[in-house]
Amino acid sequence: MLVVFASLAAPGHAYPLVPLAVAARRAGHDVHFAVGEEVHAALRGAGLAVLRPGDCFYEMYADDLQPELERLRADLVVHEWGLPGAALAATRAGIPSLWHGFGRMYPDGIGLELPAAVAERPHLDICPPSLQEPGFLDAAERIPLRPVAFSPPGERVRVDGPFVYVTLGTAFGTAEVLREAVAGVAALGMRVVVAAGSVPPARLGPLPRGVEVHGWVAQAEVLPRATFVVHHGGSGTTLGALAAGVPQLVLPQGADHFGNAAAVVAAGAGLSAGPGAGADAIEDLAWRLLPGRGEDFRAAARAIAAEIARMPAPDDVVREVF
Repeated sequence: MLVVFASLAAPGHAYPLVPLAVAARRAGHDVHFAVGEEVHAALRGAGLAVLRPGDCFYEMYADDLQPELERLRADLVVHEWGLPGAALAATRAGIPSLWHGFGRMYPDGIGLELPAAVAERPHLDICPPSLQEPGFLDAAERIPLRPVAFSPPGERVRVDGPFVYVTLGTAFGTAEVLREAVAGVAALGMRVVVAAGSVPPARLGPLPRGVEVHGWVAQAEVLPRATFVVHHGGSGTTLGALAAGVPQLVLPQGADHFGNAAAVVAAGAGLSAGPGAGADAIEDLAWRLLPGRGEDFRAAARAIAAEIARMPAPDDVVREVF
């Protein structure tokens, strides 16, 4: 079977599809990944064949993709929630397709068209049911798929003792917010490992003792070893921390962050700070997640990790669905 995966050209949209694409290739399918060039190197590093249809860079429209689907004679299209143009292209080309989620179903008004705006089709849902939006759980045809963290080849961080992992992701981070987060966590006296992402490390200025800043880390390796995680509330980091059974303090910045933060808090797996929280407020919240104080948060996170572990793995979904 020839399968085309398609996503926006951003890590938070492309990377959640990679484990299933790799599993499909491993099962012997001919796999192509249609996406803008920003993430081509990372996908090639995972062994995937990539293409940039038409003039697409970040987004992709039906007119970009439809000729490529017809040229390749695709048998199936797997398109992420943020790319309704790919769903429309598959419909026009008469090719079966599946939605692929990147976390909780996001609310209207965050700059992405809701998947329901295109013809109904099944959703590969990587969010554990206990955190998924109830209306989506009731209304959609869902195929559960275990979220598997993907980190492209990059900087590996050696960690020899307890530490807190801090990141604001690749799209919404600012030096001002990251400085406050680092200062608040560092005040606890723990080692702090920071993935600066889109923030140039030099913009953080002098750092407290015990803080190390990296432009990029292999998050899939760092998360399971962290004492807790302080982050922006992006779906990838939220699900990654939950899959690792690690409590989290969420500092939502935009997009779907606020919904993710509310779901984490409601599940008892972490805490959230309001917009504009300073170092003192972050320190007060982070203190509650320390070992010996945050055991209820840790137990809730581990319960969700067990729920995620019971979800079908990518290899299982490929065998059952493709």
